[in-house]
Amino acid sequence: MMMILLIAFGAGAASALMVAAVATGSALAVPLFYLAPLPVLIAGLGWSQLAALVAASTAAVLAGVFFGLELMLAYVAGVGLPAYVMAYLALMARHEAPDAPLEWFPVGRLVLAAAVLGSLAVASLIPLIAGDFADYEAALRSLFQAMLTERAGEAGPDAERLADLLVAVMPPAAAVVTMATQLVNLWLAAHVARMSGRLMRPWPDLSAMVLPRTAAVLLVGTFLGAAITSGFVGLLVELLAATLLLAFGLLGMAVVHAVTRGAPGRGLVIGTVWLAALALGWPFAALALLGLAETLFGVRARFPRKGGRGGPPAANDM
Repeated sequence: MMMILLIAFGAGAASALMVAAVATGSALAVPLFYLAPLPVLIAGLGWSQLAALVAASTAAVLAGVFFGLELMLAYVAGVGLPAYVMAYLALMARHEAPDAPLEWFPVGRLVLAAAVLGSLAVASLIPLIAGDFADYEAALRSLFQAMLTERAGEAGPDAERLADLLVAVMPPAAAVVTMATQLVNLWLAAHVARMSGRLMRPWPDLSAMVLPRTAAVLLVGTFLGAAITSGFVGLLVELLAATLLLAFGLLGMAVVHAVTRGAPGRGLVIGTVWLAALALGWPFAALALLGLAETLFGVRARFPRKGGRGGPPAANDM
């Protein structure tokens, strides 16, 4: 237990230092900030859920002591608490029957958890920016107008319209980035723990991930809700709609990985789809539709499974 606590304290200190790098303004500050959940997740997946909790708590306390209450709250909402929850869920398992093997928390539900956590993380930061939603929008609009004026050297109707667009687009984009960051850090932490022989759950076949049909209903509901709600509730619905869209986009990628297994030129196809989605963005909408079709109609079941395996997935499936 003492060794686990020491590892957790060290992971927490490392996570706090990564967040503190933002204050330096260096070129490495942004990537270090996005990697701040990684030590917490490594401690959780490699040692225990308790280690993740102690690491996140240590980092939050250090951030509060050295950099103030606001940074501590921002760390808890955006980094520490989501990392602990993801580690906790990843290590959840149960027996369906006394002699049955352990069933681990499904990958698809981990993705859904990241979607919810990404939305809540962005929404929880609003009180740190302004007292109410109207002041929050005004603060964002003022910030974007100042940035546009400084960079373009002019202000006017075009700058105001662009600022209004950024006010509408940036919160959902921030939620999507937060969700993606959590998932990438979880994947990296699992790889590190696996390479060191400490991963506490079997490596899943990521191409076999599924989302429950209730997630499809929720996705449609959030898009309808975003059209009829406003204020803070409307923003929260928009955030959840954006992160759920990413969740179904990732399911669409899983379908692409699964149906191309064993096909010639598979690596080129998968690489092209990934590059197009990451570089252009909009292909994720098509992937999300594919993921929605998989959830409702079972697209993968219509393709014969090739190259079945019982062990860990190949590198291009992870």
